[in-house]
Amino acid sequence: MQIREINAMRGPNYWSVRRHKLIVMVLDLEAMEERPTDKVTGFSERLKAMFPSMYSHRCSEGCEGGFFMRVDEGTWMGHVIEHIALEIQTLAGMDTGFGRTRGYGEKGVYHVVFSYIEENAGKYAAKAAVRICEALISGEDYNMDNDIQQMRELREEQRLGPSTGSIVEEAESRGIPWIRLNKYSLCQLGYGANQKRIQATVTSETSSIGVELACDKEDTKYLLEQAEVEVPRGDIISRERNLEAACNYVGYPLVIKPIDGNHGRGITVDINTYDEALKGFNAAKEVSKRVIVEKYITGEDYRLLVVNNVLIAAALRTPAHVIGDGKSTIEALVAAVNKDPRRGYGHEKELTAITINELTKTIIADAGYQLDSVLPDGERLILKDTANLSTGGTAEDITDIVHPANVAMAERISKIIDLDICGIDIMTTDISQPLSETGGAVLEVNAGPGFRMHLAPTKGLPRNVAAPVVDKLFPQSSNKGKIPIVAVTGTNGKTTTSRLMAHMAKMSGYRVGYTTSDGVYIQNRLLMTGDCTGPQSAEFVLRDPTVNFAVLECARGGMLRAGLAFSHCDIAIVTNVSGDHLGLKGIHTIEQLARVKAVVPETVLPDGYAILNADDDLVYEMRKSLECNVALFSMDENNPRIKALQRKGGITAIYENGYVTLCRGSWKMRIMKAEHIPLTYGGKAKFMIQNILPVVIACNVKGISIEDMKAAFQTFLPSASQTPGRLNLFEFDRFKILLDYAHNPAGMRALQDFTNELDATVKVGIVAGIGDRRIEDNNEIGAIAAEMFDEIIIRQDKQLRGKSEEELIAMLKDGILAKYPDKKLTVIPSEKEAIHYAIDNAIDGSLIVLCSDVVPEALDLVKSLKEKEQRLKTEMTETRQI
Repeated sequence: MQIREINAMRGPNYWSVRRHKLIVMVLDLEAMEERPTDKVTGFSERLKAMFPSMYSHRCSEGCEGGFFMRVDEGTWMGHVIEHIALEIQTLAGMDTGFGRTRGYGEKGVYHVVFSYIEENAGKYAAKAAVRICEALISGEDYNMDNDIQQMRELREEQRLGPSTGSIVEEAESRGIPWIRLNKYSLCQLGYGANQKRIQATVTSETSSIGVELACDKEDTKYLLEQAEVEVPRGDIISRERNLEAACNYVGYPLVIKPIDGNHGRGITVDINTYDEALKGFNAAKEVSKRVIVEKYITGEDYRLLVVNNVLIAAALRTPAHVIGDGKSTIEALVAAVNKDPRRGYGHEKELTAITINELTKTIIADAGYQLDSVLPDGERLILKDTANLSTGGTAEDITDIVHPANVAMAERISKIIDLDICGIDIMTTDISQPLSETGGAVLEVNAGPGFRMHLAPTKGLPRNVAAPVVDKLFPQSSNKGKIPIVAVTGTNGKTTTSRLMAHMAKMSGYRVGYTTSDGVYIQNRLLMTGDCTGPQSAEFVLRDPTVNFAVLECARGGMLRAGLAFSHCDIAIVTNVSGDHLGLKGIHTIEQLARVKAVVPETVLPDGYAILNADDDLVYEMRKSLECNVALFSMDENNPRIKALQRKGGITAIYENGYVTLCRGSWKMRIMKAEHIPLTYGGKAKFMIQNILPVVIACNVKGISIEDMKAAFQTFLPSASQTPGRLNLFEFDRFKILLDYAHNPAGMRALQDFTNELDATVKVGIVAGIGDRRIEDNNEIGAIAAEMFDEIIIRQDKQLRGKSEEELIAMLKDGILAKYPDKKLTVIPSEKEAIHYAIDNAIDGSLIVLCSDVVPEALDLVKSLKEKEQRLKTEMTETRQI
């Protein structure tokens, strides 16, 4: 078996609009296509022995053991690999269960699709599942332990931490979108200008002064002392010669810690002699130049969490420890504790397994024991120097018993240090009594406190501490971090429609970011070039903090490669669906292509609008799967689909009596006469009118007035600057050059309709075969070119896309000559040379039509030739004047 490719979906996709995180593996079964599971001796028995937990897989049978039933009956190995990939992820602590296996369109080749929790672990699972299946087929032994551990490590490397993850999950539950901005914990909640950022539990609204204060324990302690908050007596030193005096001033027992440390690094507690103090001083110096020497407060370790100056949760923290039974060694006791099903690797469970490292061994030795020592019955041995859950500690929720005086003190501290989210560490014998009565003290104030102990305490009530964070960032009356998103898809017309929509929004006062097949634009500034119709480009716009309106062109390639960059949009426009790129990525029919395009309107919010082409059967059919408002557009006002929606009071846009007209119900609102809209070339470019109609609806539902629409139409010109590569007409003295991006049969037909309206003595076409199209598609492009042009120059695309130059030229020739055997035909592979040849041989009044794939280069060349002609005319005029 051979893996051809593995892709990770990260948003709504062809396989599922609701399940965004899917691995899509293209798998060639090769010889195993002829050997389903019932044809491989002993396969079922080996599979059941290796994966007894797979009994829970119901599969299509709908009952436990259903998948095993399918294996016994006989199923293909792609289906088995799908289930193995799901199961090994679950065994690695990533419980997930959606999958499907479908034919790719070639014999023995399948799409194996399954859900994942962390992308890299999911991709690893795909490869490991194939290896495991091959071992099961051959009857070889296979040890999964390495695979399971590798996936655990990949999960821990990639996953968000518990604190960040909880805030993200809370935001998601409220419909707030989010984007991860780096491989760590920096995340964006919301889009564009309405975004907020978090990094662990530090937010974009957290005071930088507050963070600096919290990191400087000296300043923190000084401010708290000044505010009459109970803090332990202490001193700060940087040299060993001052240590003895500091110890005498503070008094034993004491604690020594670095002044700007975190996560418990360099802290030594319960110091009772100068020798112990010296060791603690040296440990702290490894972390910080300056060291705190302060009174060791006895009692228990409490963490109070304050969000937006309100106490949200409190926990009693206990360091990792074991309790002796008088029989077992310390090492055995640790192993027994780690058998607790709540303990796992890293953050996979509510508790972390206790690891025995050098620090642990040192602590055990200081207590007078070794790992093989038997701990007396009932004796508690601390194994770590902090109570952090990440080192094996435990936490008990005690929020409900915190004394009101301590609550008030904690909330006051958050304001004194100026932190919107802070964790306050307190040592006291009884948190239900005021610190002033127990002799307790505030030990530290932490910026970015961990939430894990509150989200999943070892004992007590879990607290949704992420909710108040999201409340603060996005008050209930806010826009939930969203900006208007208009998504445009279809086979042809996407780019012009997107550009026009962006222009309309910009003219209405929005700060617009938009993506096209030419590049990414932020407020009309081109920031990325090339085909930018995929999810990465869309995310670029949604990340930009200056953008408050997004128009995103969504092409099939990006959707099949990774899905959409957004979960929901406000408006989706589907221009049309025609045969293009068929035979690629497992999409072989126009119906499958329509299913790909339908992903976009299926993401429209319930109160949003899907704007569909009523003249296109496949596009019109998309309405059946939608849960949003539907609006229709048509070039025929008598289209029965339009009439039916109008009778229901729906919104439509039509071309009638020469007008672009918006209708609400049966009421007509004529926007402009089409021939007066520059984009239509006096009404000759009918397909441009079709591009205008959905934009009219989108503007209307977004509250843009008809007057503003008219003004915007007048200022949107078919030019190299506003519509590059889309009907760019250059008038030279003796001839005209029309540059267009037509790249498929439907686009060529639309271009033919337009050129038929143009007068010319001779029409010369410069066309190319396209490497990622079928033979019949290139043949058809050639045949249409034969109808359109008196003379044809065959050039070559810059990207051959998997075919040779000779193959592509032959495909076009076959189409041309089959239509008109005597058609005048020239082959000039270089686009630049083809343009020069056409111009050098142009007769007066001719029209040269250039169908280009690399629009910027072609535009630059034609513009330079036009400028050259203008310079020569100017020079000749000046010479005559002299």
